[in-house]
Amino acid sequence: MMGNINQVNPIKLLVINDSTIFREMIRSLFIPYRDVKMIASAPNPVMGIEKIKQERPDVILLDIEMSRMDGLSFLQEMKKNANPIPCVVCSTMVNDGSPDALRAKDLGAAGIIYRPPAMRIKQYLEENKEKIHEAILAAFKPSAAVSRSVLLARKEVQPKLSPDVVISKPTENSRVLETTKTVIVVGASTGGTEALKDFLNMLPEDTPGMVIVQHMPEHFTAAFASRLNSFCKMNVKEAADGDEVVTGQVLIAPGNKHTILHRSGLSYFVEVKDGPLVTRHRPSVDVLFRSAAIAAGKNAIGVIMTGMGDDGAKGMKEMHDMGAFNIAQDENTCIVFGMPAEAIKNGGVDVVVPLQNIAKTILSRPLKR
Repeated sequence: MMGNINQVNPIKLLVINDSTIFREMIRSLFIPYRDVKMIASAPNPVMGIEKIKQERPDVILLDIEMSRMDGLSFLQEMKKNANPIPCVVCSTMVNDGSPDALRAKDLGAAGIIYRPPAMRIKQYLEENKEKIHEAILAAFKPSAAVSRSVLLARKEVQPKLSPDVVISKPTENSRVLETTKTVIVVGASTGGTEALKDFLNMLPEDTPGMVIVQHMPEHFTAAFASRLNSFCKMNVKEAADGDEVVTGQVLIAPGNKHTILHRSGLSYFVEVKDGPLVTRHRPSVDVLFRSAAIAAGKNAIGVIMTGMGDDGAKGMKEMHDMGAFNIAQDENTCIVFGMPAEAIKNGGVDVVVPLQNIAKTILSRPLKR
């Protein structure tokens, strides 16, 4: 039995951002949560350092472009401390691959979240508060799964929509018989960018076609796909509406778009579309997995990797029920075991293996290329 959730000490958050609106909205957004509490804020790092002396936060949510001292200089100062406070950078300056993003990583940022400059702060925070929340939790526990006591302390703060709002449920009538090539679908979140790099690097160029949902905001996924393509034997690209899923190619779901697998005759292709958040994400792993259950059935292989929450658990069970073979990353190699754990608990997983064995497990299957 777990203890009373009211006894869980929340993560103490300091927000350093020169936007009064941003600071106040973060404060309001985190009021319903029991596992994170914003204890203080500052409009620049110089004032933030004073707040640190007074409060000693557990995690800092940090902007880059500010007066008196910029965020990168602050990270450099923090790095000098024997026990630095983990910092999550949230800024318009850290688009994936940008000099500021790379520099922030080098300076030890525990997480980097891009905020599109064209998107209003209110809209951005409402749509991405779960990503920010997950990044704060992961920063607080960077090398292990977040404890169940903290996860149990989470309070539901918005309706959790199912894939029904984007795609119909699979039925017996949609069961695929002896048809198409093998297709691989993968879902990942917190810790997934590095896990996917390791996983894809182990696969040969003639691996069956693959579609991946990695929880990322828009503008990140194209650069992420390009980076993966630079060292993988398979061709990796950001998915575009109508792309065919072919042997030797990996399609990365674009940030802020759902990606759905379809079958046309003996071939597969993807639909990239707008839609509401599903399981609090867009793209959603549940949406991709449900579509794989319908389009590919027993010709699909599903993989659920490191990540917080339960996105993908229901979709993986639907795949399993339609005859797919499903793999979950084990707890020891996950940064956060949430998504695989939920999929296992939901009864949709056939095998649980370490990250380094996922590729080998796929290649040991009878694959149709």
